[in-house]
Amino acid sequence: MDPVLSAVRLTVREAVHTLSSSEDGGLIFSTLGSLKRYLGETENPALPEEQEEFARVHFSAFLRCLVGKLSPDWLELLPDGQLEELWATFFLQGPADQAFLVLMEAIEGTAGPSFRLMKMVQLLARFLREGRMAAVMEAQCWQQTELAFPLLQEALVTKVVGLPDRLGNCLQRENLAEFFPRNYFPLLGEEVVRVLQAAVDSLRGGLDCSVSFVSQVLGKACVHGRQKEMLGVLVPRLTVFTQGSCLWQRVCWRLVECVPDRAVEAVLTGLVEATPGPEVLSRLLGNLVMKNKKAQFVMTQKLLFLQYGFTTPVLQSLLGYLAMDSQRRPLLVQVLQELLDTWGSSSAIRHAPLSQQRYLSKAILICLAHLGDAELRDSRDGLLASLMAGVKCRLDSSLPAVRRLGMIVAEVASARIHPEGPPLKFQYEEDELSCEMLALATPRPVADSPSEAGPSVTPVAAETPDKETEDGGVPQARLEGSDSELDSDDEFVPYDMSGDRELKSHKAPMYIRDCVEALTTSEDWERWEAALQALEGLVFRSQAATREVSVELAKVLLHLEEKTSVVGFEGLRQRALVAVTVTDPARVAEYLTSQFYAVNYSLRQRMDILDVLTLAAQELSRPGRLGRAPQRSSLDAPSQPSCSAAPAWRAVVDERIRNKTRHFSKGCPRRAPAGSPNEFNVVAGYFFFPLLRRFDKPLVTFDLLGDDQLVLGRLAHTLGALMYLAVNTTVAVPMGKALLEFVWALRFHGDGYVRRGLLSAVSSVLLSVPAERLLTDMSDELLEARSWLADVAEKDPDEDCRMLAVKALLLLEKLKDKLLSLSSP
Repeated sequence: MDPVLSAVRLTVREAVHTLSSSEDGGLIFSTLGSLKRYLGETENPALPEEQEEFARVHFSAFLRCLVGKLSPDWLELLPDGQLEELWATFFLQGPADQAFLVLMEAIEGTAGPSFRLMKMVQLLARFLREGRMAAVMEAQCWQQTELAFPLLQEALVTKVVGLPDRLGNCLQRENLAEFFPRNYFPLLGEEVVRVLQAAVDSLRGGLDCSVSFVSQVLGKACVHGRQKEMLGVLVPRLTVFTQGSCLWQRVCWRLVECVPDRAVEAVLTGLVEATPGPEVLSRLLGNLVMKNKKAQFVMTQKLLFLQYGFTTPVLQSLLGYLAMDSQRRPLLVQVLQELLDTWGSSSAIRHAPLSQQRYLSKAILICLAHLGDAELRDSRDGLLASLMAGVKCRLDSSLPAVRRLGMIVAEVASARIHPEGPPLKFQYEEDELSCEMLALATPRPVADSPSEAGPSVTPVAAETPDKETEDGGVPQARLEGSDSELDSDDEFVPYDMSGDRELKSHKAPMYIRDCVEALTTSEDWERWEAALQALEGLVFRSQAATREVSVELAKVLLHLEEKTSVVGFEGLRQRALVAVTVTDPARVAEYLTSQFYAVNYSLRQRMDILDVLTLAAQELSRPGRLGRAPQRSSLDAPSQPSCSAAPAWRAVVDERIRNKTRHFSKGCPRRAPAGSPNEFNVVAGYFFFPLLRRFDKPLVTFDLLGDDQLVLGRLAHTLGALMYLAVNTTVAVPMGKALLEFVWALRFHGDGYVRRGLLSAVSSVLLSVPAERLLTDMSDELLEARSWLADVAEKDPDEDCRMLAVKALLLLEKLKDKLLSLSSP
């Protein structure tokens, strides 16, 4: 045996025997001092061979011996903490990986709070403060591949990343702030930066090293959900280091390439969220998506199609990274094709939540902004086919937000993919979302060919002042303005025309039959307009005459088309129809419900019928309607101009008296409005049951269970509203039972708008039908509805549907509590 190795073994054995048997503080101090020379930190260090033998064979066992001797009496063998400081130097100056493992083993092996446990914890906190965690990782980075121990590295990675959890379990309420995750992982990120800096310095010096262990630590931390703490420290530092340094970029590329496959998604997700832009992301990742299939799947599939919670800047960084390099740009074209395929899928439109559809739409617009005309031209046929299919499906949707997304994307995409063809133009309301999406579609310069990014506007801007300032340097606009100022009439006071009225050659009709005649046969458009404006007021004033021609008048109004540019035509027509229905509810409701399923009606007319029935039922169920005079519409003012022009002298006098009267006390509050019977009670069946009669029977041009799902959704909302307005009526119970059967037949409908109407209808039943009747007459239906509502609240892709299902479940719980309170003695 080598005499050097024998001498080290003999020295360590004698030192362990002395520590185990001696109580002499001076002897223990000298023994530890003699062993300290093997750490190489003294004036007379041991030979390198001896130091290597001590670190490789004896160091861990000796540290365990030191841990075993730790006690208050043992540390007090020497004054002023000399023995404790010498004891700690072996952990802080020896091989960091072994010291860390022994410390963690000792802490986890100590049961309950004790002196030894707290001393070890304090030493571990000092270990972290002095930067020894970087030494732990550096020792693995400089180890040769053939000398590396995979099991040791795996144990180190597990304990390094899991340190906060392990210390929290051991210490419970005695845990130190250094070991809290919010403090530990940023510290670990700083240590990773130090290790990478050492690796860069080593490569500059011509020495080889590996960062695979650091990659494992980073991947494990990200898998544990600590991306923000780690990468929040790591990314800003690497952003600065990689700017202008190819060596730092290569180290970063190698860092992410060596991340284990199981952690690729977590690391890439954190990096995409933490990087400030595509340029930085390109410097940190390089062409990783071209080398690693798992990374390519994450960047082009997982983050775009399966996750949709990222912000718009994150999405721009992700797609901008794919567009930054010529080797990655074919992936961007492929991503655009797949995005349009998914965006145009009818199944995705029905089942994907609206937030995901917005996310996909933004991704499409960003891709179009990054791609050049030549790249789009090569894939024009496939892109146009997917786009047109998607536009058709989205315009057929019953949700306005989905239709508007289709319009915005169709306008931008058609102009970019096929600029030579006729542009698609739609009318939609502009809001913050539409402005943001249109801004995303602004073309960006191609990274590899900046000269092809688009025509420069600088020369044009430079030429404009020359044209404006010719002829002596005076702008042309100013010369024109100087002439116009001579004829300015700004000093005149404008004449007050607020009281002027439009002069009309025809007076408003005074009888209902005159209105019917004017609306059906008159070719005088002023008379036609005057009749339409006066009709609502005439219906309320002449109710007996209205009942004689109520059905005929409803038919005229239902088929009435706008012949002039009258302001508020749809509102005038709808209010007149509602007034006729309120005046003669049974006959008019019977007519309107029969026409809802008739042929040769447009979808707009059918939805008008539903709206009129809802508004009329609301008016009929309004409390106190019988005891009050019919409300006169503000549209009656033109028919009586003298009333609007005359001063309200009585109101002026009353106001003066009220202001000059002193009140010593206020009287009792105003009386509540007197109760009155619900007029909707006797006619609710005429409004409700005919609408349920033929919903499952398709017509030639009308199929509620087919393409006309928008009307089906409106029908479900209307039935729910009618059910809610029938509260406390005698017909509420059969209405509720019929409505639950309707809901049960359509509960699995694929359109979100229809499901919202069905869920609203269930809530209306729970609110309108008495609790006792629900329990006795509809107990089975309620049990089935409860299980369905729970499933919708948990699994429905539409957020509004989930919210409505939760509200219905809460109503069921309140109903259950009410019944239990009534049944208890």
